[in-house]
Amino acid sequence: MRNLLEFLAKYNHWFLFVFLEVVSFVLLFQYNSYQGSVWFSTANAVAGKVYDWDAKVETFFSLTKVNERLNERNLMLEQQVRLLRDSIASLHGDSSATKGGELAKLQGYRLIPAKVVHNTLDRADNFITIDKGYTDGVRKDMGVACGMGVVGIVYMVASHYSVIIPALNTQSSISCMIQDRGYFGYLRWYGNDPTWALLEDVPRHAHFRLYENVVTSGYSSVFPPGIMVGRIQHVYNSPDGLAYRLMVRLSTDFGNLRDVCVIDNTAISERIDILRASQDSLRLQQNNQ
Repeated sequence: MRNLLEFLAKYNHWFLFVFLEVVSFVLLFQYNSYQGSVWFSTANAVAGKVYDWDAKVETFFSLTKVNERLNERNLMLEQQVRLLRDSIASLHGDSSATKGGELAKLQGYRLIPAKVVHNTLDRADNFITIDKGYTDGVRKDMGVACGMGVVGIVYMVASHYSVIIPALNTQSSISCMIQDRGYFGYLRWYGNDPTWALLEDVPRHAHFRLYENVVTSGYSSVFPPGIMVGRIQHVYNSPDGLAYRLMVRLSTDFGNLRDVCVIDNTAISERIDILRASQDSLRLQQNNQ
């Protein structure tokens, strides 16, 4: 207390000066309209600038959530465009029943947004690590995609992280088809260029053109049909001459991959479990006979 009193006594003239300055400014701006308007305008401009900075900072730190929502929305819009295209192409009178059925199928998919924390491109067997795991609902063999197209398949799952086998892995094999044609094959990558892959086992009787889109076929429980994979750039014969090999430019930019979505298809997983159970039951009955 004594030190405080000594401090106030030592600098009392400065405190008095500040007090008189404040009083003078209050009297100046309160009883003079011109000075008051200047003060009001200046205060508003400063406050507006502060609010603008605050909004920019808040927007910057919310970009992660915005990117996740945009990525998820891109996937949903891609599916809706495919449904509309299919409905228009097969329109023979009232197609509302078919369209409703397709939309009902999409309701079985739940998207789990995630961020890429590690990614490799220069290896024969590349892997991607994301920041979502078992506690977030991620399971092994779930499909992974982004707003640009297919990414890969979940390979290993921990509590809060998961490892993905991307399309840029020699062990990857994704069922795909030529959009609007129905001919399907398997997407494989043999190393080197991360922008290209081969669609193999396309039948010789298939009709298609260069630069047509390649999308997921939906023949497995991993990916829904119609997710973008890439575009056909070149056509080759298979080594045995019995099929085509299509060089596909991948739509996903793996070198700039940040936000992805894990596709949780609970409906198909349940159907697969039921199918396996029925097969086991049938096998048991045959053994008993």
